[in-house]
Amino acid sequence: MEPASKIVARYLDGRIVKGYTQHFDPDRSRFHLRKAPAEASDEIRTDLRMEELKAIFFVRTLEGNPHCRSRREFIEGDRSYGDRVEVTFGDGEVVRGSKIDSYPYRSGFFLLPPDPKGNTVITFVVSTAVKDIRYVPAALTSDA
Repeated sequence: MEPASKIVARYLDGRIVKGYTQHFDPDRSRFHLRKAPAEASDEIRTDLRMEELKAIFFVRTLEGNPHCRSRREFIEGDRSYGDRVEVTFGDGEVVRGSKIDSYPYRSGFFLLPPDPKGNTVITFVVSTAVKDIRYVPAALTSDA
């Protein structure tokens, strides 16, 4: 059995759900979230619809680390595996990352975070939640 990915799903209305998913497919309009790992016998499944979501964060731990602040800016010398972008959501939140795919038929796109050691491994941004996206030139990166 394929291992479950830990995710934090953020809804357009501000709700947040945490859990596990398997077989996430960005080309589908919905996917399942489990509140417990697949091995648990008392798992609770929730059906998540892409049209209701803002972003899906694939994370190392569901708890995160409140004492650790991941770097949200690029720094000179960072390896970039795609176009560096700044995404502004409809609610005003801004995230930066390296956009690593661009398929027009998908409901969104993947971003690698600027801090490879942070809790977020990769983010799937739902396109309908995006107000603006702009490319970040290397000159605008921080020297930390």
